[in-house]
Amino acid sequence: MSPTDSMFLLGESRDHPMHVGGLALFAPPGGADPRHVRAMLDSALARGAVAPLLRKRAARSLTTLGQWGWDTDTDVDLGHHVRHDALPQPGGITELMALVARLHATPLDRSRPLWEMHLIEGLADGRFAVYFKIHHALADGVSAMKLLRSALSEDPDAREMPAPWEPLVRERRGLRLVPDPPTCGHTLDLPAAVLRTARGIVGEVAGLLPALAGTVDRARRDRGGSLSLAAPKSMLNVPIGGARRFAARSWPIERLRLVAKHADATVNDVVLAMCSGALRAYMGGLDALPESPLIAMVPVSLRRDPLDEKAGNAIGTLMCNLATHLADPARRLEVVRTSMSEGKDAMRAMSSVQSLATSALGAAPLALGMLGLGGPVRPANVMISNLPGPGTPLYWNGARMTALYPLSVPVDGQALNITCASTDDEIAFGLTACRRSLPPLAPMLGHLDDELGALEHAVGL
Repeated sequence: MSPTDSMFLLGESRDHPMHVGGLALFAPPGGADPRHVRAMLDSALARGAVAPLLRKRAARSLTTLGQWGWDTDTDVDLGHHVRHDALPQPGGITELMALVARLHATPLDRSRPLWEMHLIEGLADGRFAVYFKIHHALADGVSAMKLLRSALSEDPDAREMPAPWEPLVRERRGLRLVPDPPTCGHTLDLPAAVLRTARGIVGEVAGLLPALAGTVDRARRDRGGSLSLAAPKSMLNVPIGGARRFAARSWPIERLRLVAKHADATVNDVVLAMCSGALRAYMGGLDALPESPLIAMVPVSLRRDPLDEKAGNAIGTLMCNLATHLADPARRLEVVRTSMSEGKDAMRAMSSVQSLATSALGAAPLALGMLGLGGPVRPANVMISNLPGPGTPLYWNGARMTALYPLSVPVDGQALNITCASTDDEIAFGLTACRRSLPPLAPMLGHLDDELGALEHAVGL
């Protein structure tokens, strides 16, 4: 297991569960109801098939010198991993969010493969929900989204589809096939291959020091990059407990695209600007807004191959100035855009190894805090992620997915995590927080809506 992946196991405790999750809402196909969906899941349970990724179990042994590694569970107890839940009356979104917050607060059982799925019935509008969680050591947010996407279809008439935990029957159409390995008739120039590898390693090592030095220099000059020295003390940067709050809402993604187009920005810049304005209003209403601007830690995927489905994490981080000290939404967006542009330019000039190393430098204080070794350095105030999702409607055995809300990991020193996920024609904001550290999050949803309206007005929409 890589050091990054094992960090999520080393830093986990009862009060610090380290899994990511998703809440998907589905509308049953015509003429069906949630009982029909439950019957399909029960049939899949009876088949007992489990995808290879979801058979992985974290383990330590002499062969790994006591470090965390992956073992394969040959007898997965699906009755433990797949569960049924029902909402109390009146079965609205409030009751759903409260249930999911409780489910998300419970650590996964390390003696088993690190995932769970809950079928949630009892929604008053006839829909059903699926809550899925998977340990961050096993999958980052991008991988988790791909896992969900692969279990769904764009065809509303498709039936007899596998359950989300079952192996998939993949079609060759549209997939890049990996070439077969060389046969005995081919020869491999081993000395040349070794020499190329050695040169690559030497080049990476030689490039690390300049990359790290440049990252520190940008931080000293308050420019965008993987390191920040300017995050102020705030109500978000406190020790946390195990109980969770969760709030979520979706907006048409076209609204964000139009703002981005008129401001010469990206959709991710608009997401960050919405969070900036919402945090400014939320914390200002509690008389807890720092005078200095909040700094967001923004994960970025380092997977170069879109078909890469390896277990674990391949993420770097950028630090973004949220400009929460500014009252003008247009100026906040401009600062966010500049900060992210500077950081992405710096990361594009690096190799994957250098990006990981500089990201590790920026996130080191947070990682030490996860391990109970926190110091005086505060890397950022809040984590804000934006996960790409499918651009077309998706179905499971005819049931259309109508919403997808992401849940993530608050940690000591960052009591709030904001994760966004796009699906179909909407973008959903999922707010996960420590219940003990922060008051109810519902007002944040209203502030996000207000800020999107303010940005639209600022760019002349």
